[in-house]
Amino acid sequence: MENKTKHNAKRRTLGLLSAFVLAQAPFFAHTAHAQVKNESSTTTLRIGFQKYGTLTLLKGTGALDKRLAERGISVKWSEFPAGPQLLEGLNVGSIDFGTTGEAPPIFAQAAGADLVYVANEPPAPQGEAIIVAKDSTIKTVAELKGKKIALNKGSNVHYLLVNALQRAGVGYHEVQTIFLPPADARAAFERGSVDAWAIWDPFLAAAEKQLGARTLSNGVGIVKNHQFYLASRTFAQKNPEVIRIIIEELHKTDEWGSKNLKEVTEILSAQIGLEPSIVELSARRLGFGVKVIDEQVIQEQQKIANTFFDLKLIPKPIQIKDAVWSPVNSK
Repeated sequence: MENKTKHNAKRRTLGLLSAFVLAQAPFFAHTAHAQVKNESSTTTLRIGFQKYGTLTLLKGTGALDKRLAERGISVKWSEFPAGPQLLEGLNVGSIDFGTTGEAPPIFAQAAGADLVYVANEPPAPQGEAIIVAKDSTIKTVAELKGKKIALNKGSNVHYLLVNALQRAGVGYHEVQTIFLPPADARAAFERGSVDAWAIWDPFLAAAEKQLGARTLSNGVGIVKNHQFYLASRTFAQKNPEVIRIIIEELHKTDEWGSKNLKEVTEILSAQIGLEPSIVELSARRLGFGVKVIDEQVIQEQQKIANTFFDLKLIPKPIQIKDAVWSPVNSK
């Protein structure tokens, strides 16, 4: 309770958004002006979260819930095992906002989901990896040729696997991909039913700490591993002020979290039910510093989309820029 009280006190001292607000003033100017005449059209914000990242940390602090409650808006939080499942929830209308890695929104957009990118965190390439059991004879990615690799289809590690294999001179179709959600993939990994596992934090940290898993390759020098915040297009268009508030609160949490790893570990450990040593390892690999999607990130996402289409992993080519939200265009 004392730690929580200290955390809340620190959070309250963060004040206004300072440099972030100034930097993003043109982005939010139209939105703020529009809200003088038209407050949010919703009374409930439904957020999808996973076992990682700033959004889960924000859930733990309760800051967003409190701020929106002042506007008569309640927040409903729903946990998802991975990004593809979360974006399916967004597509069918069970949530309004959520966070995923790089690949899930590409698969979702290609499948016709009407989503929009709202913001992203900095790269976190150490937060995902291709791992093998501690006693495995496999020492390099090149030795995965013909082997079974577990991963969540359409998740951020899907692109890591594609690139890591390519760099090792192994074709994507020269390995056996076994598509499993994290819990099932870990069970298969422990049983030895698969030869390797492409996975992200905190599941990665848990495998390292609890199973002694060895890393063949993480994302460093191979992928950026951005964390993206996404919303349904309809919700974002009707509720730009709510989106603005979410981003502001994420920024505050990022600013605080980057300087208070111990408290971050305590909050996330309580939220996701993993022991502190595991959470601390994964938290050290997070990217803190939310920002609005820029042209460079759009182009990086487009490169991933093009790669997936070339490999026939998505059914049609897509344009990432078509799914980037701008409050100036929201009505």
